Amino acid sequence: MRIAVVCNSEFTGVINRFGQPYPQPPQPWPPDGRIVDNVLAALREGGHETLLCQGNKRLLAALEQFMPPDPRTGPSGMVFNLAEGIQGEYRFTHVPGMLEMAGVPYTGSSPLGHGLTDDKVITKMLMRDSGVPTPNFRVMRRGTESTGDLQFPLVVKPRREDNSFGLQIVHDAAQLRLAIEMIDAQYAQDSLVEEYIEGREINVALLGNEDLEVFPFVEHDLTQLDTKVLTWEAKYLAAAQPPKLCPAIIGGRLAALLRDISIATFQACQCRDYARVDLRIDRSGQPFVLEINSMPGLSRQSPYVLAAMAAGHSYSSSINGILDVAHKRYFGHGIQ
Repeated sequence: MRIAVVCNSEFTGVINRFGQPYPQPPQPWPPDGRIVDNVLAALREGGHETLLCQGNKRLLAALEQFMPPDPRTGPSGMVFNLAEGIQGEYRFTHVPGMLEMAGVPYTGSSPLGHGLTDDKVITKMLMRDSGVPTPNFRVMRRGTESTGDLQFPLVVKPRREDNSFGLQIVHDAAQLRLAIEMIDAQYAQDSLVEEYIEGREINVALLGNEDLEVFPFVEHDLTQLDTKVLTWEAKYLAAAQPPKLCPAIIGGRLAALLRDISIATFQACQCRDYARVDLRIDRSGQPFVLEINSMPGLSRQSPYVLAAMAAGHSYSSSINGILDVAHKRYFGHGIQ
């Protein structure tokens, strides 16, 4: 099958430079090109013909040439979507929106699913409406608003960013105001301010749609982190990266609860095919969902892939498994 892998490793190919650009990290990224290369290699190992495309204004012309429609069978290929967008709001929705308009099937969530999970405030409202526990929160823009009944320390993060961009932990009102002012200046958006949950940090990886497979849990060992939160630096700088434990040691009753609330979060946020739910378990054993990632990282050491491998998948089969569930969603069966 023809599979086009779409990413945004280049930030060109736009008509105008307008709107909020994709954030530039405080230090150079890790070699993300390896992720795309690994996904391409896995798809080729699965027997597919591949093409790498940039998610920009030239995308649809490239796809039309690579996978022209077959008048008898419809789409002649699919997109494996890794595109995070170039600029503007809700960037994860941009490439899926283009593909929906053009009639090209693709992996992962729809524009709706990405939009709901890109907005961390909407995500938390949906979780609460579904009975999923999540930390108490408020939305702030100036830092002078009342914190109400929120208890310090607080976690502050941009409302619509990923990869822990701008994430900070604050311990008093002065630090809170500075953090919110920084987010407004750097990201031009509201801050999500939520209570810090002291305890274990767990990732839950899911695969599927109507029947969701929940992979073994991944735990981040935060003991060596001074702040005990996964900032951008803690996630991506090798010297500070905390070890990941998989499978995490979780008792049976709590494990069942984590599975249930992770599935409920996936469904409430209209996710598709695969996702990763991030949680904290406090000292009393109560879990709280922090957020859900509708396009989790797929590097070989990412929590999603580690969880899939603990479930018995190879890297190649985990990537091809995502493609297979997307194909089944569109066409009623897996890839033959």
